[in-house]
Amino acid sequence: MVLNYLGHLFLSPPDEDALLGSLLGDFVKGPIADRYPEPVARAIALHRRLDSYTDSHPAVRLSRSRTSAARRRYAGIMIDIFYDHFLARYWAEFHAEPLRVFCARVYEILDRRHPELPERLQRMAPTMARWDWFGSYADIESVYMTLDSMSRRLRRDNPLVDSADELVANYADLEGDFRAFLPEALAYAREQSK
Repeated sequence: MVLNYLGHLFLSPPDEDALLGSLLGDFVKGPIADRYPEPVARAIALHRRLDSYTDSHPAVRLSRSRTSAARRRYAGIMIDIFYDHFLARYWAEFHAEPLRVFCARVYEILDRRHPELPERLQRMAPTMARWDWFGSYADIESVYMTLDSMSRRLRRDNPLVDSADELVANYADLEGDFRAFLPEALAYAREQSK
């Protein structure tokens, strides 16, 4: 999976149910047809198809290969966050709505529809909004903090601490991969949303 939260939100249709479902895809496992209203279930299904699509995309595979051998096993996690960094940093190139406004709208949806969220997302959503997780990805320091935090949450020892060094060391190449990937992912998402 190479799409993190902001990437899934960006590729989602703009309506509220689709935005909600695009986030739920990371928190809901198993069958979804009878568990959620049809528009939300459709967005969760799109999330899953996008994850499969991105895993096999040549630009994404190239990005993964750019990570050091010591961190290669965790390249998928790192590239998720790195691509959200580029998306947030260059958001105005890709979306008419300012990032700050878009993020505030999504946080408001999560707050208003809090009872519908899976328990884990119910716990996370207030923190996401308070610290503006989606918008903060534009700052490399936030990328460091996000990956360091993920490192602490994983059960086994891992090399994610300071792994944003990989972004800094390969910045131009990773940005090029991202720019090759995003238009194709957007075209795929639009086709799948018809």
